[in-house]
Amino acid sequence: MSETPREAAPKRGWLARLRDGLGRSSSKLATGIAGIFTKRRLDEAALRELEELLIAGDLGPATAAKLTAGLAKTRFDQEITPEEVRNLLAQEIAAILQPVARPLTLDPAKKPHVILVVGVNGTGKTTTIGKLAQRFREEGRKVMLAAGDTFRAAAIEQLKIWGERAGATVVARETGSDAAGLAYDALARAQAEGMDVLLIDTAGRLHNKADLMAGLQKIIRVIRKLDPTAPQDCLLVLDATTGQNAHQQVEIFRQMTDVTGLVVTKLDGTARGGVVVALAERFKLPVHAIGVGEAADDLKPFEAESFARSLMGLG
Repeated sequence: MSETPREAAPKRGWLARLRDGLGRSSSKLATGIAGIFTKRRLDEAALRELEELLIAGDLGPATAAKLTAGLAKTRFDQEITPEEVRNLLAQEIAAILQPVARPLTLDPAKKPHVILVVGVNGTGKTTTIGKLAQRFREEGRKVMLAAGDTFRAAAIEQLKIWGERAGATVVARETGSDAAGLAYDALARAQAEGMDVLLIDTAGRLHNKADLMAGLQKIIRVIRKLDPTAPQDCLLVLDATTGQNAHQQVEIFRQMTDVTGLVVTKLDGTARGGVVVALAERFKLPVHAIGVGEAADDLKPFEAESFARSLMGLG
């Protein structure tokens, strides 16, 4: 579903919204941990149950094994409370996330810094571009958007709305136009007009992977005629509600393009927030930002400790 930007009502701080957004994930994990560890030692059976709970919470088998092993190393065969378990797990999760929690930064030597945004349809690519555009504009940067998802009229219109709202220039053509040609023209114009950043939207129809791959590779090939180093970033937008399917999407898009970082959206609509930890452990790709709502300020740079504690339902 496309999201239309709308004015945000006054709201609480980001950490409170993050805790709320991860509420379904943290509630599932906290309830499970309480069920396992109330008046109980950390024995083999408890560790097995905890590992199964973490896997069910979309943290993935490798991460679940790593976390339970870490817990066993320090507290095996000792009495342990559910809150102690959650605190220890939050510390371990933060340690996994810390190396990938890297903000998206622009190269001041590039005019413009080109960001290619990829992902399957419905993950929130266009909305993410709009939110990033608004952030860059608030930083005083000149921003251009290229409506490269030329298959979907709704995506083009949606990007125009975001551009107007953010005060960013939008380059668009009619539905069905050549996306690579549009990207080339947008970059040429962005260079001529001294833009700081160019964000390029793309199609994400996975039912014909070969066509999608060819289309993305053509975009990269033609913009490199103008800037051999472009795109400076290739962001893959993932929808947290897809859970373990996010792994497959990372694999597919890494085959198509040199994915440089991830943005994870819709964490407020799922009990599968643990997938962020599994992705960090498996792929080691930077997680630049996460989203917990539709408004522009609901997309924020990813912070390891606040995410880990929120996932474990800790204040």
